[in-house]
Amino acid sequence: MQSNEPTTYAAVDLGSNSFHLLLAREVDGRFEVLHKEKQRVYLAAGLDQRACLSDEAIDRAVAVLKQFAHTLADFPAANVKVVATYTLRRARNVKRFMQRARAIFPFHIDVISGQEEARLIYQGVAQHLHHDGRRLVIDIGGGSTELVIGEHHQHLALSSRNMGCVSYSQQFFGDGRITKKRFQRAILRAEQELESITNTYGQLGWQHVLATSGTAKVLTAICHEGDLNQALTLNDLLQLMNGSCAAGHIDHLPSSELIPERRATFCGGLAILLAVMRSLGIDKLNYCDYSLREGLLHELHEKLSAKDIRVTTIANLSARYVIDTEHAANVCDSLQWLFPHVAEPWRLCDEDLVTLNWAAQLHEVGLSINSSGLHKHSAYIIANSQLPGFTQEQQRLLATLTRFYRKKIKLREMPDFIHLQQATLYRLIALFRLAVLLNRKRQALSKPQFAITVDGHSLSLEFKDQWLKEHSLFAADLEAEQRQWQKLGLKLQIF
Repeated sequence: MQSNEPTTYAAVDLGSNSFHLLLAREVDGRFEVLHKEKQRVYLAAGLDQRACLSDEAIDRAVAVLKQFAHTLADFPAANVKVVATYTLRRARNVKRFMQRARAIFPFHIDVISGQEEARLIYQGVAQHLHHDGRRLVIDIGGGSTELVIGEHHQHLALSSRNMGCVSYSQQFFGDGRITKKRFQRAILRAEQELESITNTYGQLGWQHVLATSGTAKVLTAICHEGDLNQALTLNDLLQLMNGSCAAGHIDHLPSSELIPERRATFCGGLAILLAVMRSLGIDKLNYCDYSLREGLLHELHEKLSAKDIRVTTIANLSARYVIDTEHAANVCDSLQWLFPHVAEPWRLCDEDLVTLNWAAQLHEVGLSINSSGLHKHSAYIIANSQLPGFTQEQQRLLATLTRFYRKKIKLREMPDFIHLQQATLYRLIALFRLAVLLNRKRQALSKPQFAITVDGHSLSLEFKDQWLKEHSLFAADLEAEQRQWQKLGLKLQIF
């Protein structure tokens, strides 16, 4: 019998200041929150000048993940979405963090780009609040600030700026002293960070302004004695800044709404919001309680409902660059045929085939630039385009597959991956190259007929009768390909 119980989802946000866990179930098209956890980790405070996380910061993070793992015990992995934001996408030793995390936390952690974080934040707002006209959504985090303009469920502009309440508080108010000069320096620095988007955002315009996250919540609560429904004005913030300067030190800030954990990051967050409002000409805004976690829940629900946004993303990019869809489909067909032969011996999974198919659909986007160096142009476009739904690692993998689907393989140019094993990467590249090579004449009927066997690192192709002798050019291409496979530690045998 099929269960009528509502599906329960879990969203985990590994932020720069705090880690959040949200459990909710979907009932009649809306989410009912079942449980929330929030733990302060101060991850951004653990970044040194070389952008390496300290062992102490990693220890704090792992301790919280262990608690979250206990909460999520026996939870289906498919129903859990875990993302890491600014600090972990910046940390140079993120692999060390992931190794520690994997030992106690059984769920996959995706490091997402600032653009993807902004998109998910907007989706979290859009799924719960409805406005006529455009809205500007501002989210000040511990290490970055996301700004999004959208209308209904569609974002129109996404931006992530490298300024957060933790990083700015450390940089400008690190010893706890508060002065007008320090605020001016912090505000000016934030305004410089915003300078590149102010014109574009101003031209798009908006009718509503919403600020999410802890910084906006605390500032609204302080200015309005805990009433989060009142609008926060620029004048409110200026008065709050003057009062803070009069206090002279974070330990002397008087507000009962400012809990001890928020004191250390208060001034940085205030300076950033002042800069945003001044730069974008905002007189007032309203606090919004929905943000990244709610966006994650929505995305997870859509994916499990077979509405993966990544499918739409690939289709849109393919259409934008007028891809030869017939050729792309033929490469996908070849991958579909090859994959079952290699999946088990090469330890590849269904998601790997999905990735290869996406790469096949996009590998010729660079033709819009030039046919010379096509693979390099395609890789550049994929690496630098906005790809909603894709994590940083997934986007980098698509770009890498495209970069090396033809011509020489240059191992020194291979990027480093957090989760993907090098052996798996090399096998995916080899398989993709072979699928493209089989379609070099761009005609499905001209594909060669052969049998395939796999033994460890060796893949053998056995062609019928005198086929290779009759197709000497293709045979020469295969011989050249054998040399490229050797660089990957793989052997391509031809019979």
